[in-house]
Parts: sequence; C-alpha cells; structure tokens
Amino acid sequence: MHRLFAARLALVCLLPVLPLAAQPFHFPTANHSLLEKGAEEKFFVGTAGKPWTSGTFGCVRSDGRQIHEGLDIRCQRRDKKGEPVDPILATADGTVAYVSSNPSLSNYGKYIVLRHQVEGLEICSLYAHLSSIQAGLKPGQTVKAGEPVGIMGRTSNTRERISQERAHVHFELDLFINEQFPDWFKKSRPGERNDHGVWNGQNLVGLDPRLILLAQHAQGAKFSLVEFIRGQTELCRVLVREKNLSWAGRFPALLRRNPVTEKEGVAGYEISLNYNAVAFQLTPRAASEIKGAGRFQLLAVNAAEQEKNPGRHLVARAGQNWTLTSRGRDALELLAR
Repeated sequence: MHRLFAARLALVCLLPVLPLAAQPFHFPTANHSLLEKGAEEKFFVGTAGKPWTSGTFGCVRSDGRQIHEGLDIRCQRRDKKGEPVDPILATADGTVAYVSSNPSLSNYGKYIVLRHQVEGLEICSLYAHLSSIQAGLKPGQTVKAGEPVGIMGRTSNTRERISQERAHVHFELDLFINEQFPDWFKKSRPGERNDHGVWNGQNLVGLDPRLILLAQHAQGAKFSLVEFIRGQTELCRVLVREKNLSWAGRFPALLRRNPVTEKEGVAGYEISLNYNAVAFQLTPRAASEIKGAGRFQLLAVNAAEQEKNPGRHLVARAGQNWTLTSRGRDALELLAR
C-alpha cells in the first residue's frame, strides 16, 4: 500500500464523523407535486402504456428485471405547439462536469452533468432529454442552486421518439465511480464505442432522488446525505482483495474504522452493496482477517432484497449457493481499479 494513501486512510478512520449543515437539493423543475399526498401522477411520467410508477427510480421496468436510475418528471408548461418549455434548474451549487449537445449519441438525448460537494461527498446530478442547454454552459463553469441550465424536451437517440404527452426531464443523483473508466471500458467492451469518456452512464451509480427529496423535506436541517447513503439496505456483502481501492479514496466518509488494519495495514475491503451496486459501507481488512485467495469473494446475500430488487443482476443462485454474476464482477472491477 502506498504510504500516503495508508496515512490518509488511517487519519479518516480515526476522525469522528461530525454533523455538518445539510445542503438541501432543489427540485430540478417547478413541479413539486412529489410533496403532495396522492399527487404522484402529476409528478411522474410512466413509460408508454405503463403507470406512473415506471417513471420512478429502481427496478420498475420489465416486471422488475430492468432498472431505471432516475426520475422522469412531468412537464408543466407548453408552447402553442404543445412542446415542453419548463426551465431545468440546478439542484444544488456546483460546477458543470459534462455537456452532451448531440442527441444522437445517447438515449439521454441532450443532457448535462453537474458536480456538487455535499457533506464532503462529491455527488453528481444529471438532466436528460433536454430540448436545449443553457447558452454558454461549459465544463468547469460554476452554477448556483436553482439556476436554469436548460429547457425540458424529449430528445433521445431511441427508435421511438418520446411523445409530446410523455415530455419530461430524466433526473439523476449519482456517485462517480472511477477516473480510469475509459481504460476499463476499452478492455472489457472491445469494439464498443464510448462517446462520453469518463461521463459514460456506466461510470455513474444512482441514488434514489425521490427518497432524498422526501427525506430532506421531512427532516429539514437534520437531513444528512452521508447518513442517507449509509442507511441503504444491503443486497450483498463482498470482499475485495485490493489495497488501494479507488472508491475508498473517493468516498472516505463511507469507511468504517478497523483497529486491526490500523496495526497491520490494509489488504482488502469488505463492502456492502445495495441493489443498484452502490458501495455504501466499507470496512478495511488486514491479511490476517481474509480467508481465501480470490480477488472477489461473495460473503453474504440478502435473498429477500434480491427477490424484491433484481434489476441489476449482481448475484444469482448456483444450486443452493449464491454467486457473483458477470455484472456483479464488472461493478466490483470498476470500484477496485
């Protein structure tokens, strides 16, 4: 292990987690119907012929077998031709990370990604299917919460265009995975194009914005994003034999202290993943605590959670046992690079 990384890790594990002032996330449009009891159909847009629930976050598509990593928020304003004109607003103070103005390159159509710092965590917000992006918006530019960043639309590169009736913004709150994503993609997906570099959607792992918006509304200043992430339901727990786990360096607030590694050094990490492959809790492990020689070891599976939320297909039954799928191993490879 590099001495600098080891020193930083030891310092983080020793420091108490201090309560920080919450930085609430703003709604990305003027549609706040999510906060009205029983008004979900005024807020969410479902997929064609499906109920509003298919526009929410999670395993809500294809009978639970397909995951949707954002919220599809309904349009409220239209022009004379029936096209959406709702301004899209930055959910929090931050900087522009990525602008994709060519709708043919993604099923997100025209979209932008912003980076924010909240309680010491870097979190990204994504706004997709825009008809236009705010003029002059470019990577590195600062934005304020509530500042317009685009206009709602229905752009996409899909065969069937989003209908006027279903016009919406697809809104995500994500954690960025790894700066080395392009190298991983090139090796693991030979022959496939990566038009978006590190901002490929596979390099962002989503949190449920609906639950975050509702929790901060209910808790006010007591809301903590760190505690929200730490409170995720475990789908599985894995052991990654890697001393310099990139995720641990990027999100030290999710680390748990282990006195053994403070004495012996880190040989790997025990990681709790939720159903969307968010590594929400990490415990460093010393060599004396690790059994087996495999780089990835599946330690436990929450069978009830897998049955409820199977959309990412991270684990599967193999007879009476559970095993990591190729998708599960891919998720761990990205965390570990």
